Amino acid sequence: MSITSQPSQRLVHDHEELDTSLKRLQQSFNDYDLKTIHAKLDLFWARLAVHIRAEHLHLFPAILSQLGKTSDKAAQPSLSEGQSAIDRLRADHDFFMTELARAIAILRDSIKAKNSGVIKLRINTVREVIVAVSECLTTHNEIEESQIYRWANSILAEREQEELLARINQELAKRPSRFSLDTWSQS
Repeated sequence: MSITSQPSQRLVHDHEELDTSLKRLQQSFNDYDLKTIHAKLDLFWARLAVHIRAEHLHLFPAILSQLGKTSDKAAQPSLSEGQSAIDRLRADHDFFMTELARAIAILRDSIKAKNSGVIKLRINTVREVIVAVSECLTTHNEIEESQIYRWANSILAEREQEELLARINQELAKRPSRFSLDTWSQS
């Protein structure tokens, strides 16, 4: 199995795409264009949700099901350590989704506002939310890439990795119908 065909590499690549989407979102704040910010935030939120779903439904269960089953105990954490790391990542995922939903709600309310000062204030609030998400996401991705993704490489057999990759690719290909394929793939 080549390294580019591993689930870990696919998810790292998706982290890179999400990072690009997040940077575009952050740049959009400079113009205070409410509709553009909303569109970029909505796309980032959806892309991140799809990524998280792939990890929750496929990656995390695959890792937890194999901890303690391989002969090379040095290459893997204990079941308790693995569960603890995954629980932390799930808590981060909850934080991301909650905060991004809050940011979307603020922007939706702002669309109805008439006062440009109020709109600017709300956009700045959303910017602060995105900064907090971005900071947490940086640490979160480092943990995933240095621990969880490596564990998948070390404890899953080649066939299991191939099956996991196929399931992850299926999840990552699912996009909400409100996004065209062009919009989704260019994020």
